[in-house]
Amino acid sequence: MGAKLVKSVVVITLILFTFFSFSNQSEAATSKWVTKGNTASKAIALTFDDGSDGTNIQKILDALSASNVKATFFLTGSGAEKHPQAIKNIVAKGHQIANHSYSHPDFTKLSASKIKGELDKTEATIKRITGKSTKPLFRAPFGSTNSAVLAAVGNAGYTHTVHWNIDTVDWKGVSAASITNKVVNNVVPGTIVLMHTGAGASGTPGALPGMISKLKAKGYSFVTVSEILKLKQPPASGTKYTVKAGDTLYSIAKKHGVTVAALAKANNISNYNLIRVGQVLIIPAKITSSPPAASVEYTVKAGDTLYSIAKKHKITVAKLAAANKITNYNLIRIGQVLTIPR
Repeated sequence: MGAKLVKSVVVITLILFTFFSFSNQSEAATSKWVTKGNTASKAIALTFDDGSDGTNIQKILDALSASNVKATFFLTGSGAEKHPQAIKNIVAKGHQIANHSYSHPDFTKLSASKIKGELDKTEATIKRITGKSTKPLFRAPFGSTNSAVLAAVGNAGYTHTVHWNIDTVDWKGVSAASITNKVVNNVVPGTIVLMHTGAGASGTPGALPGMISKLKAKGYSFVTVSEILKLKQPPASGTKYTVKAGDTLYSIAKKHGVTVAALAKANNISNYNLIRVGQVLIIPAKITSSPPAASVEYTVKAGDTLYSIAKKHKITVAKLAAANKITNYNLIRIGQVLTIPR
């Protein structure tokens, strides 16, 4: 009886183990493979893969700026290490960035742990250089993927693996005219175009002005990949501002009529004193509805005292000090953001 009982327990354990293992696998976050946007509107997303050779990045950025077009750049970590300023320029111009691996290997030949390592290393590199994340978009090197790759990529935090429906094969050194014709003659609503930034894609910068002009004439608008896939974006009503020499978070907030706290929150800034020249900030929309009844915020100006601020807002100095954990009523500074309790 004892042997039979032990055998039964072992069998049940194996069944449960198999069941839960299957359940965990089925619950894994698989990245969605997409080739184009699911839309009937005439929208197109221009995308550029950046490898270790980013020779044409500035020329591409100049061409996009001249036509007032935003694009999506799939970045490799190794490339970013070799030309960090060019990567900063991409972000400064307001383009979307995404992950294209660190060393550009064939992901179908890598283990899940190595795939995660490639993605994580690139994410860390890009964040260090730009302060921005590459999530949630990934493009497989060589476009090579399978179900195992999609599962590993999804588990690493990349919800969409972005392919394309028009490949310009610009990396082969084809002419600007060939690139333009390939796109213009094959475009459909939701198109995602594949191009490159390296020296091999010598025809790409020259192709962009004419290509964009012809597509606009056909009624097409240019969007990022996230926009064409209708993924969550920063608040549509917000605008962008590039930090200039002499700017502070306080002066930028004041200029745009928003609170410092709202500006910091919109840009994931924890230290109000740490912003850099060239950094692109999202300016959140002004709140037109009444502020929460619990409190409002006030930025200390020259000449303010805790007493004058309290009087202005018709509260006691003690209450104002307590709400802001101020022990010395005489120590407040210009630019300091105070919570005004209600």
